[in-house]
Amino acid sequence: MKEYIEQNKERFFEELFSILRIPSISAKAENKPDMQRCAERIAQLLREAGADEAGVYPSSGNPVVFGCKIADPSLSTVLVYGHYDVQPAEPLEKWNSDPFEPVIHDGAIWCRGANDDKGQLFMHIKAFEYLLRSGQLRHNVKFMFEGEEEIGSPSLPQWIRDHKEMLAADVCLVSDTTMLGENIPSINCGMRGLSYLEVKVTGPDKDLHSGHYGGAVANPITVLCEMIASLHTPDGKVAVPGFYDKVVNLSRKDRDLLAKAPFDREAYKKSIGVRELRGEKSYSTLERTGIRPCLDVCGIWGGYTGEGAKTVIPSEAHAKISMRLVPDQLSAEITPLFARHFKRIAPRSVTVEVKECEGGDGFLIPIDSPAYKAASRAITEVYGIEPVPSRGGGSIAVLAEVQKILGIDPLLMGFGLERDTIHSPNESYLLKQFFGGMESIALFYRYF
Repeated sequence: MKEYIEQNKERFFEELFSILRIPSISAKAENKPDMQRCAERIAQLLREAGADEAGVYPSSGNPVVFGCKIADPSLSTVLVYGHYDVQPAEPLEKWNSDPFEPVIHDGAIWCRGANDDKGQLFMHIKAFEYLLRSGQLRHNVKFMFEGEEEIGSPSLPQWIRDHKEMLAADVCLVSDTTMLGENIPSINCGMRGLSYLEVKVTGPDKDLHSGHYGGAVANPITVLCEMIASLHTPDGKVAVPGFYDKVVNLSRKDRDLLAKAPFDREAYKKSIGVRELRGEKSYSTLERTGIRPCLDVCGIWGGYTGEGAKTVIPSEAHAKISMRLVPDQLSAEITPLFARHFKRIAPRSVTVEVKECEGGDGFLIPIDSPAYKAASRAITEVYGIEPVPSRGGGSIAVLAEVQKILGIDPLLMGFGLERDTIHSPNESYLLKQFFGGMESIALFYRYF
């Protein structure tokens, strides 16, 4: 495929840039028209690549793009999953260029969505195009691209149930994850689930003068901070009763297998600008982010934060709390478990509300499956190094639903890198990974 990429790369850039320029931000209502526009453009690209059919399907939320090429009903079928929605670009002042005007420099594409997930989604369309035009396609291929992954895929599970027959396949191929490094190829064999909530702590019924009332009433911000501080034990464990009840402790053999992944502690710290790492005692950094659950505060606010001074005790304080869950921990159980605990530890001086925002379960896949072996062989051929199995710390909540509803395993064949800073300003995607991903995907079809 190298020759095909070289002959067509300028066209590839032009086509990819046409979807990168669309601000398909699922978190913002104002970008709703952009969701439809982006979906329609991707459906058009699928048709131009050779899909028998490709269209934009309504859901209870943002539209779903579905396309397919049925070479022979007796052949194996690959269902490709991806998402065309992206994270908000803020803070805009941190970007070195317009977040929705892609540019190429320093060997990478720079733009919101360059990696997550438009760039990786696009690799599948072009690998499919190559296989079809070169007469090498020996599978049926279906494409399902959604527009709500960045907000927890609230509509897709029901859409999948409603179109179960149409989506029937033997494996779900996904590129929406990262490798351990450009010289350390890896394949994710599992991901964590997610419970994401917003909490509100209310004290007095209005903001109060901090001179007249300071020292006499509870400050909701102080109380919230105290409550949050109590959510971890000194050894780094989550201090919510029952949180670990379903957490499976991996065997020494399994932990040794995961430990084969090379890890440079000093380079890791340097890459994120910290002097020391911390987390649950007795686990390595890769274990903390792969096989263990965690709880983090993703945002906290309250009171006056504008320019200058305003001496008030605020009426309210808020926080957003994320819990990453490991397989067997269910979001539907952990979310109410946390809510009950958080309300129980609140002092009588405040009232507490907990609102569920999004959630989903984690999953595991076997590393001895034909699909995993095919992916491993393909990546080895392209990178010259056998990929190591890894466990992803992030979440793609809907993939557990794909596993349950369609009865097929997701195969996480991702080519992003940590240096791509997805979800942050100056997101990028190395051309080396972009082209290597296309080659690896094309070879996957040869070996599966």
